Amino acid sequence: MNIKELKEMISLMKEHDLVELEVEKEGERIRLKKDAGGVIIREQDTHARYMPNQPANSVQMPAAARPEVVDDKAYLVRSPMVGTFYSAPAPDQDSYVTKEGTVKEGDVLCIIEAMKLMNEIKSEVNGKILEILVTNGQPVEFDQPLFKIEKS
Repeated sequence: MNIKELKEMISLMKEHDLVELEVEKEGERIRLKKDAGGVIIREQDTHARYMPNQPANSVQMPAAARPEVVDDKAYLVRSPMVGTFYSAPAPDQDSYVTKEGTVKEGDVLCIIEAMKLMNEIKSEVNGKILEILVTNGQPVEFDQPLFKIEKS
């Protein structure tokens, strides 16, 4: 990871008052943790091994939202990052999707703003939106459920 990415992670920690942040990218794992005095300590693991004592408040940021099978036809789309959920491209525009609306694989479901970057979250399945589990402007956590989609 480069210095720009590290600075972005530190900004994210400060913005969301995180005590610890862990990111894995291309087989490299970086863990930033504040000590008792508020100083950020960097730990690096280039082998990305399983960490059984990983704290509950650490955050991992995969590249894309992943659908999760809820039952035979339903998928749960989870947030791939910490940020702010936006249902539309701009405040004066319609939402990307609506409850009971249909989506195709690759359609934009929402935007998550993280570190002043707008990240489009796209559908990985064709189907119908059963539930929108967050509201516009709501802060979201890593792995938080965003949508429930019935696969068609």
